[in-house]
Amino acid sequence: MQQRLSRVTTADGSAIAVATVGEGWPVVYVSGWLSHLERGWELPEERAFLEGLAAGCRLVRYDRAGCGLSDPTSRPPSLEYELEQLAAVVAELGDEPFDLIGASLGAPVAVAWAAAHPGTVRRLVLYGGWASGPLISPASAREHILGLVASHWGLGSDVLTDIFAPDAPASARAAFGRYQRESSSAATARALLELSYALDVSPLLPEVAVPTLVVHRADDRAAPLAQAEALRDGIPDARLAVLPGRSHLPWAGDGPALVATIRRFLGLRVARTPAGTLTPRQQEVAALVGEGRTNREIAERLGIDERSAEGHVERIRLRLGFRSRAQIAAWYAERR
Repeated sequence: MQQRLSRVTTADGSAIAVATVGEGWPVVYVSGWLSHLERGWELPEERAFLEGLAAGCRLVRYDRAGCGLSDPTSRPPSLEYELEQLAAVVAELGDEPFDLIGASLGAPVAVAWAAAHPGTVRRLVLYGGWASGPLISPASAREHILGLVASHWGLGSDVLTDIFAPDAPASARAAFGRYQRESSSAATARALLELSYALDVSPLLPEVAVPTLVVHRADDRAAPLAQAEALRDGIPDARLAVLPGRSHLPWAGDGPALVATIRRFLGLRVARTPAGTLTPRQQEVAALVGEGRTNREIAERLGIDERSAEGHVERIRLRLGFRSRAQIAAWYAERR
């Protein structure tokens, strides 16, 4: 899959970057705290997660103001501004109802949208979210993290990566730490994190009148399971699916299980790929890895760029459940 980039403009003139992947009915994804449409697409684990969601539908994502490819802004973050940006994105979809996925900070934003615009949303998915930001963690812990992000963004991003993605390989955590720093300035990161801690949509939950699935990992280190239960209990007829794992980032840990859970609820086909099954191109790349070829050599052999070769190798590793390139080579040798 390839993503298509465009821009929309909010009522106050802010330019918001939008990425669309796939074809079919629209599924709008409101991301967590920080995002960068290009950097996220280049991160193999996140791309695999997004491609899994986008199969058979049109996945629409965007960078909120001040993040990623969107314009900087002088407006402080607020729920009102979040909804203005979401309104600009969905205005491009016309009158067609869409499915809405809110992840992390995107979950309370999605709740507020669904409560105010029930006729626009077909189904609502809330992953890793909360009803009350002040109850995510003790006030002392929140102040410590906010201070660390503001005073030392490099260290702060690394600490948050360890909280958000403890189940991810070290290489993916290092890449995500850089991704966060490239997504926004320290000031914007702190302001958005402070908004995350401040948002409380508990009063809006009874007003959500669309079919809703709340999905959460049992031992999420960034958002307690109790907040997922609060969302489930507050939204009429909402369902709660609890998956194993500690990671807050949706692509970290068992991303395919999360994708399958969301797709079933949205009525999308869930691919049943036998374990260890690779696409023809992935088999070709695995063979070259088994021969000891570098990413550059694989790229030259296949006529692709080196970054694409690296992405193929990482998706093979994810599909096979391996942690290293050496395991791919050993797997290929054994199959031969």
